[in-house]
Amino acid sequence: MTGLLVDVTDLTVEFPVGGPGEFLRAVDGISFTLEPGRALGIVGESGSGKSTVAAALLGLHRGTGARLGGSVRVGGTDVGTASAAELRSLRGAVAAMVFQDPLSSLDPYYSIGDQIAEVHRVHAAVSRRAARARAVEVLERVGIPDAVRRSRARPHEFSGGMRQRALIAMALACEPQLLIADEPTTALDVTVQAQILDLLHGLREERGLGLLLVTHDVGVAAENVDELLVMRDGLAVERGPVARVLAEPSQEYTRALLAAVPRLDAVRVPRPGAVRALPAPAPQTPAGLDSAGPGVPARPKDRGSAPDPAPQTPAGLDMAGPGVPAGLELAGEPVVEAFSLWKEFGRGKRRVAAVGGVSLAVYAGETLGIVGESGSGKSTLGRMLVGLLEPGSGQVRRGGRESAGVVPGVQMVFQDPVSSLNPRRSIGESIADPLRAAGEKDARAVRGRVGELLERVGLEAGHYDRYPHEFSGGQRQRVGIARALAPRPRLIVCDEPVSALDVTTQAQVTALLAELQRELGIALVFIAHDLAVVRQVSDRVAVMRGGVIVEEGPVDEVYDRPAHAYTRQLLAAVPSPDPALAAARRLGRSSRTAVPDGVLTGSQ
Repeated sequence: MTGLLVDVTDLTVEFPVGGPGEFLRAVDGISFTLEPGRALGIVGESGSGKSTVAAALLGLHRGTGARLGGSVRVGGTDVGTASAAELRSLRGAVAAMVFQDPLSSLDPYYSIGDQIAEVHRVHAAVSRRAARARAVEVLERVGIPDAVRRSRARPHEFSGGMRQRALIAMALACEPQLLIADEPTTALDVTVQAQILDLLHGLREERGLGLLLVTHDVGVAAENVDELLVMRDGLAVERGPVARVLAEPSQEYTRALLAAVPRLDAVRVPRPGAVRALPAPAPQTPAGLDSAGPGVPARPKDRGSAPDPAPQTPAGLDMAGPGVPAGLELAGEPVVEAFSLWKEFGRGKRRVAAVGGVSLAVYAGETLGIVGESGSGKSTLGRMLVGLLEPGSGQVRRGGRESAGVVPGVQMVFQDPVSSLNPRRSIGESIADPLRAAGEKDARAVRGRVGELLERVGLEAGHYDRYPHEFSGGQRQRVGIARALAPRPRLIVCDEPVSALDVTTQAQVTALLAELQRELGIALVFIAHDLAVVRQVSDRVAVMRGGVIVEEGPVDEVYDRPAHAYTRQLLAAVPSPDPALAAARRLGRSSRTAVPDGVLTGSQ
């Protein structure tokens, strides 16, 4: 076939496993084509083979021991038979890849500009000065302000969104015909994600780039591709125009995948036993915030050695507890209360208020969702609620009494189960740690309790002696939940617990948390940047910006009738699985002046 940018026929990829001659087939007979200027999305669950296909287009499996079959042609080059020199020419000059994690893809020791310039010099016979000029040019093209100065910065000085822009700039340095984006927005909040997706769309229109987009987010695919390829277990389940596949899927698996996608407009069924919230009043400006603008904390005056201020009850809240709107129907005392929490990082002029005067309360059996962009203070607030961070000022009460540090009855589920589990210890031992810390000495009793917990979260008691690397991402997150349940807590803070999971695994984990909450009456704080997931699991929601809560109330009230402009901006940026609606939202965003996210200035 002629005129094709990508032509893949009967691609198979097998990886060596176990003993000699044993292979696992990760991709099984995939075929597709891509024309210049067109976009193809590959979607599916983790382990479906999406990223393996993307890597095969650049010959990245060469030298890994993998066995490839079939034919892959990119820009007229047969990737399977190409020499090392031909592959070098292909990579960057014809096709370029944007990886999921920009921090691990960028060298921490070199400036962003030097890394982009080096890529350009590999593929073009230009001077160092010309390569540096090209680096600045492409950084400007992807929307990084003050590109000359920022080009001298190192990766850690950029926010997540800016690092992803830098990777896209690096990919554009040699003017490729094809851009391969492997989960380019997975770890980004909704507003930065929208900026990156709009950027990719603009580059396609402006330069006629072909785009291969690998993602587990159906909404992201709907906004950016012309055709959709659905994969499962290495096989192509369904392929066709994106509007047809999403509106009228022909395969049962595609329908199940779409059904698992959390939606902003989904009708929520009230959970038995959950607190019932009446409409909240309009958000008030808590004491300690100035009039610089919503969500901008004022620095406390003379805070050096002065005693912490007495806890204040913000206007519009009754004495049922801080952060609870007057008229809210709640029973009993809060499991956890926060009064005017303040936390700063840095020193002198570089000091930043990550949380600037937050008050809230969470009750038994309810879920409080906390949403906001990266850097809004969500995670810092969550860590103060469980005692992992000490507030600079303000007070945390648990069970009606002031408490400090990590105390019994409070647990946390972290975003990344890989880094929060010790790879050298079995998952059973990791789950047993809180039991032993609570004073349980009987080894048989500990093992029995761990077995019960593993079964409770959908695993097997016999998994006690297995190690984290033997489990999938969703299973590792279940291990994290089992560990949090071990000491029978009254409060669990979940910090982005499903952000790195595909939609079906997300649905399983959130359903598990809801079931455990119904059964055990646990209070949950659910921190996330995915607003659709938060609506699905929460009774109330608090919207954070710049370290303060700008809006709080019953989740349906806040989502359906947002009172704050920032909340409306967040909701408008959520990807929609409806291609027509996604296109309309993009037009609406393009009519406003986009402000790229800035340099990271504080801890989230």
